[in-house]
Amino acid sequence: MRINTEQAALKFKGEDGNVESALVLIPLLILFLIGIELIVATNLRNGDAAIAQGEASRRAISGEIYSGDEVIELNSPDPFSHIRLLITHRRTTLPQVVPGLIALMGGSPSTDVKGAAIMEPID
Repeated sequence: MRINTEQAALKFKGEDGNVESALVLIPLLILFLIGIELIVATNLRNGDAAIAQGEASRRAISGEIYSGDEVIELNSPDPFSHIRLLITHRRTTLPQVVPGLIALMGGSPSTDVKGAAIMEPID
């Protein structure tokens, strides 16, 4: 009987550190995925902001106005110049690396950016 106990002790002696390793790796993996999700969200937001600004500039020059755009009339001290500001909106959903993280934080997994440009007078 004593030999079996010693053999069992030797068998589990080689397993030292596996539980501790798992207890450290699981939170580190979650932290890594949260960091990746923040990096992806930031880069997508910056890309969407550049696209929204480009669309605003293009539409302001061509005079195109979509239904989701805003046009703001600005008062000018010069009676001969009329300034109009075009504001475009762009919303994109974000991929979720950690499922349920954004819902847990109470947010919506999307970016909402705006682009602004001065509209050219069309004669």
